[in-house]
Amino acid sequence: MSDQQGQQPTEQEQQAQGAAAPAGGAGAPTQQPGAGGVPVNVEEVMDALANVIDPELGLDFVELGLIYGVEIDGGDVRVTYTLTTPGCPIGPHVAAQIEELVGEVEGVASVQSELTFTPAWTPERMSEDAKFALGFG
Repeated sequence: MSDQQGQQPTEQEQQAQGAAAPAGGAGAPTQQPGAGGVPVNVEEVMDALANVIDPELGLDFVELGLIYGVEIDGGDVRVTYTLTTPGCPIGPHVAAQIEELVGEVEGVASVQSELTFTPAWTPERMSEDAKFALGFG
């Protein structure tokens, strides 16, 4: 994950920030007032999502590139994600994990998780660390 000391955001953070931006596009804030006036930001949501683990691979959904987007509207958060294959049996478990973990982020009032298979997941979406851990490239 990136930090405040000048490191560039990861590809997953950039994708999530792009999805989180309002229709206005570039330069849109990634932080909005949430429940109780506490701001919710994409980085905190992505940090929570890094605790969603694929039990077969032992890696988190962020590193695997399975998080397609995070949209924040006040305290309401919508997470769009995918699975490595449509037949993956962990789908319902993942949705529950996303809703539980993101729901624990301060300022989050509600969480909606949406499973999509468009576009289809490919190993190219993984972080370099995940590719290395799984023997890709």
